Amino acid sequence: MKKALGVAIVLGIIGGGAAFAQNVTTSTSVNPLAGSTNTASKTATAPVAGANSFTESEARNRLEAHGYTNVTGLKKDDKSIWRGQAVKDGTAVNVALDYQGNIVVQ
Repeated sequence: MKKALGVAIVLGIIGGGAAFAQNVTTSTSVNPLAGSTNTASKTATAPVAGANSFTESEARNRLEAHGYTNVTGLKKDDKSIWRGQAVKDGTAVNVALDYQGNIVVQ
């Protein structure tokens, strides 16, 4: 009887650990408009207004790290979203970068 109880406890612990491991998630979001992988949390309503702590240089570097070149005209708008122009895959686009790091082509 004690052996069966011990086995049940061990199986319960193992099962609980497996259930916990299944709840751990990692997220890599893809912005279909930008055509690039965005490892920051992605919000469907991006760009999201909010207190943007990116400097102009950091905003430019993030865009370039996601394949944008010739980044120009970066200005923070009244919603703290960086907006400017860039080239992606040979096409000139208007881009926006929010405080979450989401890149949106507009």
